[in-house]
Amino acid sequence: MAIGRTHELALVWGPTYEEMLHPGSVDPEIRARAAEALENDPLDAINLYNISWRDRHDQIRYFVVPKELTGVDANIVALYAVDFPTGSHKVGPTYSVTMEAQLNGEIRPGVHTLVFPSTGNYGIGGAWAGRRMGYDTVVVLPELMSQERFQLVESYGARYIKTPGCESSVKEIYDKCKELSRVPNTVVLNQFEAMANYRFHYYCTGNTVVELMEELKAQGTGKGYCSAFVSAMGSAGTIAAGDRVKQVFHGTKIVGLEPIQCPTLYANGYGDHDIQGIGDKHVTWIHNVRNMDALMCIDDMECKLGLQLLTDPAGVDFLVGGLGVRPEDAQKLSGIIGISGVCNLLGAIKTAKFYDMGPDDVVVTVFTDGIDRYRSVVADLAKRFGRLDAPEARKRHYGIFVKAGLDYIQEGTALNRARWHNLKYFTWVEQHGKSVEALNAQKSPSWWEDQQALVCEIDEKLRKVRLN
Repeated sequence: MAIGRTHELALVWGPTYEEMLHPGSVDPEIRARAAEALENDPLDAINLYNISWRDRHDQIRYFVVPKELTGVDANIVALYAVDFPTGSHKVGPTYSVTMEAQLNGEIRPGVHTLVFPSTGNYGIGGAWAGRRMGYDTVVVLPELMSQERFQLVESYGARYIKTPGCESSVKEIYDKCKELSRVPNTVVLNQFEAMANYRFHYYCTGNTVVELMEELKAQGTGKGYCSAFVSAMGSAGTIAAGDRVKQVFHGTKIVGLEPIQCPTLYANGYGDHDIQGIGDKHVTWIHNVRNMDALMCIDDMECKLGLQLLTDPAGVDFLVGGLGVRPEDAQKLSGIIGISGVCNLLGAIKTAKFYDMGPDDVVVTVFTDGIDRYRSVVADLAKRFGRLDAPEARKRHYGIFVKAGLDYIQEGTALNRARWHNLKYFTWVEQHGKSVEALNAQKSPSWWEDQQALVCEIDEKLRKVRLN
């Protein structure tokens, strides 16, 4: 693999974790330039300062899912990520992983080629962030990912390598990355083990959820308390937000999701599936599984058929005319949700049912990307199952959302948490050379607390180097 440059370039720095959480703390001149660039020059590096769950007016981007759709009394609220610079929140972890590596002197633009192993949005985020920070960038993706993913990687100026398989074929990605890592000056930034991924979501996503609770309470939604945080696991970065939420609201349930077709934690299982972005057939290093209260499995075809319902014009018309959803809500939902977002929504509905939650409860989840990168998937569904019409929309709403069942659920008992943790051994000790002592250390809550505490130290170090 050729190295794009052979001489060191100037370092590009972006926001601290605190600035990503509260972009209002960014220097006003930089903030103004970033806001303008988001609209007019999305490839300008100043857009690094647009990595946040908050918009240019410091408003949190969230969506209260209509109860006419969910069929449950609990309030289901989703942070949505389509307005991040790449259209997905994964750009936050990719920037954070790159920033920490650069801060530690492990990489330099013009010298190192960065490799981002991914099944989608992390790779897209890496293509964007890596190139904005001046690095020759390669993304390793399974060949069966949506065509939009490969197109986005190229549009950001990066290259991609296709590996055999689908969403769950991470072993093949690892094999390619191991090969690439032998090339001089090539650095693999692995989302599945990089704790900067965990830190972004613990600090930025988790604290955003905490702050959102008071805002919702003021509007009459919930009582200022998060009853559950629900997230599917790909790298298991997003679910780290639950660790922060539970520290503030001690009774919060952290609920993880994976595909029925690839029930890794649920049944030590394996298999192919198509909930793009999750279910990667191994337990990641950064997943604090001992803090998870329940695990639920979701069907991949229900997610795809549900996505077609929520985004197809006929489905949107049904939500409005058949269910009474406000037109503005139905229209907004159609643009801010992707396949894994439907998975998270179904998991939130199952969580509300399983824990018998009522109108005072708030279940928070995440819509990790939008329909823009799944048009080809929806087009394929139309070819296979025919165009969506009102009767089929009604049937899908009832069968997929209203009747979401309570099968494939495991609670976080002591035995299950130990088993989930022990599954890390086969990937990380046997295949990636981590020690048993390091794995055992993760059993202690203090190990995770030490990782969380590094946010302040990293922010201080970054503020100092930006002055030079």
